[in-house]
Amino acid sequence: MSRTFLGIGAGPIQTGIFVAGAAASGFDRIVLADVDATLVGAIRAAHSITVNTACVDSIRCDRYENIEIYNPSVPADLEILKQAASEAIVLNTALPATRFYASCAPWLNEAFAAAPEKERFFYTSENSTTAAAELKKLLNDFPRTYLLDTVIGKMSKIFRRTESDLAPLAPQADRGHLVEEFNTIYCTDVPGIERGAIAGVYPKANLHAFEEAKLYGHNASHFVLALLARRNGCRYMSDALNYPEIVRFCRQALIEECGRALCAKYAGVDPYFEPENFNAWAIELVRRMTSELLQDSVDRVARDLGRKLAWNDRLIGAIRLCRSQNVSCERLMKTAALAARFFALETLSAEWPQEESTPLLEELYTL
Repeated sequence: MSRTFLGIGAGPIQTGIFVAGAAASGFDRIVLADVDATLVGAIRAAHSITVNTACVDSIRCDRYENIEIYNPSVPADLEILKQAASEAIVLNTALPATRFYASCAPWLNEAFAAAPEKERFFYTSENSTTAAAELKKLLNDFPRTYLLDTVIGKMSKIFRRTESDLAPLAPQADRGHLVEEFNTIYCTDVPGIERGAIAGVYPKANLHAFEEAKLYGHNASHFVLALLARRNGCRYMSDALNYPEIVRFCRQALIEECGRALCAKYAGVDPYFEPENFNAWAIELVRRMTSELLQDSVDRVARDLGRKLAWNDRLIGAIRLCRSQNVSCERLMKTAALAARFFALETLSAEWPQEESTPLLEELYTL
């Protein structure tokens, strides 16, 4: 029986995880939807996409053939997308934010209504713990359409052709995708998930535990390293390798603070939360964070300080988790103080006259 995959959004999460996984899983038809007319035109002309993968010591180029792509803003394309959605057994959204569900839910409802009893496995990949629930509110009741959250610990980036010699997505595309080789993605476990399996995506009965591990382990330590790298004047995350003390600080924060708290809270839930397994993952994660081939920028990881210092977000949330498990978190707290100083620097720079703010900025920076 023919199997169709539909991906909504054509960013690196879609191409580097779900297109790659659908191809590896033997889907007969891989269809993408995107509203960027230039990108759609470039991929349609090539009928394929190329994704760059940063391995340990080299970059691999993977080409995926027979890719269809359509623009839902174009009426003729939208009709094809609705037909593909009605046939698809697996779908995935990889959009900039969950608010964009409002633009695709109407035509998805229309498509699903053509086969309301069809079994569908619908992954959501917007880096939100409420993504599936948000999309469900916008979709009609289709009893065999399963909405799945995901936990994606795979780092990736978009680059412009003018910035890199790496292969673009397609010969006529103005951009390319670079993803890391790591490819262990978790998702909600539902009945029959094996029929909607995507290579590299693994169902977990208690996905919430892995969501917290991603936010309060991976994201927290990534942010810690970025802030320390920023303080030391690094441009790329890999530049942190020139400062072994900050790499060690990050690793210790991840293992001795985040890790201890997570393993205490979720003891017995999954082998991942056994200290020996978590520590091995943490050591490898820090190596991945500092990959010279991935060329991840410090500014990207350390940006949006106001959001990342929120009560439930990566850093303050990790501190609260540690305190709830009676785990000392001195390194996380020191980094939170550094983040607060950077945030104050940005706020003062934006809101105060330069001649008045400069002495205060200099004093704050040296604290």
